Amino acid sequence: MNAGPSATMTNPANTSSPNEINLRKPDFQSAAPAPNGAPDEVAIRADKFDGWYGEFHALKGISLEIPRCRVTAFIGPSGCGKSTFLRWMNRMNDSIVGARASGTLTLDGEDLLSRTRDVVELRRNVGMVFQKPNPFPKSIYDNVAFGPRLHRSFRSSDLDELVENSLRAAALWDEVKDRLKSSALGLSGGQQQRLCIARAIAVGPEVLLMDEPCSALDPRSTASIEQLIRELEAQYTIVIVTHNMQQAARVSDRTAFFFEGSLIECGDTDEIFTNPRNKRTEDYVSGRFG
Repeated sequence: MNAGPSATMTNPANTSSPNEINLRKPDFQSAAPAPNGAPDEVAIRADKFDGWYGEFHALKGISLEIPRCRVTAFIGPSGCGKSTFLRWMNRMNDSIVGARASGTLTLDGEDLLSRTRDVVELRRNVGMVFQKPNPFPKSIYDNVAFGPRLHRSFRSSDLDELVENSLRAAALWDEVKDRLKSSALGLSGGQQQRLCIARAIAVGPEVLLMDEPCSALDPRSTASIEQLIRELEAQYTIVIVTHNMQQAARVSDRTAFFFEGSLIECGDTDEIFTNPRNKRTEDYVSGRFG
């Protein structure tokens, strides 16, 4: 694994220091294109990135730029490496025996693979939402407050404000404001997933990683999550892994197609789905395999 100097990442979307939680109510607006046709600012960059599980070469020479405050979708058949790559972005693979990586993977130019990096701080800045909703067996309020309480002490009024703002940002406040002390396990599947998004938002991340966030949900809940993703991209860089081609087309600005551990093609979503450059991409998005 690469080694380098430890650095604390900053979040340009808020004004607090890296060790503070942003208490501002997010101002969600549609993300504007870069001025004068300039390219989007890069948040995450991979260059010749390789990943292994023991002797298995899971990722092969991935070079990719993920733009800030945009939604990037990772698509590809099962086992192609897209979820593996996602989990390297916040070092979730560290807990897997034999997992190792080489090459370059940076956020805001800072090395994500450094052995000296504070992984707890990294995971505060790069939040993760999993395939199956996983609320804690606590109240709705305590689910959202859990992360912020780990990072600093709060006055009761400030914590109340942070919980409310996070639930509002996740489009859940109006549905739960009268039962904040009730168990989160009593929520519907779609509500639980939005709660998990609120929980990730509450610690002030810059990046939200979403690994098949709608695969366990019904169509109505899926539509709610997709709408939420489009609203959140004004404030967060979002990377979503999905097997659903229609979902990738609906929610993402850019799409990356993975196959057998390699990145085959990446570009604007409309281009990937209507005019792909690679025959394997065309075959996959047209349903010839996958």
